Amino acid sequence: MSVPGGVFQPAWWLRSPHLQTLWPFLFRRPRRLPHRTERLELEDGDFLDLAWCGAENAPLILMLHGLQGSIHSHYARGLIPRLNQAGYQVCLMHFRGCSGEPNRLDRGYHSGETGDLARVVDHLLQRSGAIHAAIGFSLGGNVLLKWLGEQGGQAGVGRAIAVSVPFRLADAAQRMDRGFSRLYQRHLVHSLRRDYRRKFASRPAPLAVDVDQLDSFWSFDDQVTAPLHGFRDVHDYYQQASCRPYLGAIRTETLIIHACDDPFMFCGTVPDETELSASTRLLLNDHGGHVGFVGGPWPWQPRYWLDDCISDWLGPACDVRSTPDHGMAGPTNPGPESAESVS
Repeated sequence: MSVPGGVFQPAWWLRSPHLQTLWPFLFRRPRRLPHRTERLELEDGDFLDLAWCGAENAPLILMLHGLQGSIHSHYARGLIPRLNQAGYQVCLMHFRGCSGEPNRLDRGYHSGETGDLARVVDHLLQRSGAIHAAIGFSLGGNVLLKWLGEQGGQAGVGRAIAVSVPFRLADAAQRMDRGFSRLYQRHLVHSLRRDYRRKFASRPAPLAVDVDQLDSFWSFDDQVTAPLHGFRDVHDYYQQASCRPYLGAIRTETLIIHACDDPFMFCGTVPDETELSASTRLLLNDHGGHVGFVGGPWPWQPRYWLDDCISDWLGPACDVRSTPDHGMAGPTNPGPESAESVS
């Protein structure tokens, strides 16, 4: 499998993995994306919100955001315009409750929830006929890789890219409870607690737990995520939801982009080559942080290498149009209808 040329070189003013992680989150401010919103009704009575960007009928790319992310996440707002300029239409799948409106059911989303992704893929194949590629960031990358392994040769997606994936969730929970990484944990767990309180402000909460006392991923996942989604405890959740055991079964052409210094996990969390399928390539960089990969000569001239790497690997959409069967899958079962609006 060919991969983009060139090894990532961090900007001299952003050598630290924490600076690599924080810079695009704090200082990258691409314009808000005009997008069309589609609500996909689910068989269990809940819904998923999809955000569509780019010309209709263009080759389609599916995007999955990270924990507590959305269409407004810096990596989405930076990469999607590049993909639109290359001639692609992008559909970003919001996980349950991440589009700005709490979902209807007590359950939400988690790192190993692949059923909703399968439902969206079926819907997109019915609507567009083909999915050229799927891209997942962080938690979304874990979901994507796990689903690809579950599907084997039946995924129905032409190519896949996963960025900064927490391959073993127990490792990530331990790493985020150490040193400076506790800052990221505090921010994300605070967001999870806030959304839980908001969701159950007007109806009885299903769990007898004071979420304000949960100050780590381990405690939140043990007291909230696991029981809400049918796992015995946090250990059962982390074991079943981690994507690493599924990597060898992936049959879709897949590129995994990762940094050894990612502060969301240990370097040993990364799988070795023997765990990867023949269709999977791990592009492992020494530096880059978590969904960072910022280069460039000066702070006022940053270069977002990740956007370049992904765009180069996918190529222009005009190349896809010359191979119309790429990414096609067989017929799928029809589901509930969806509704669209423009944002």
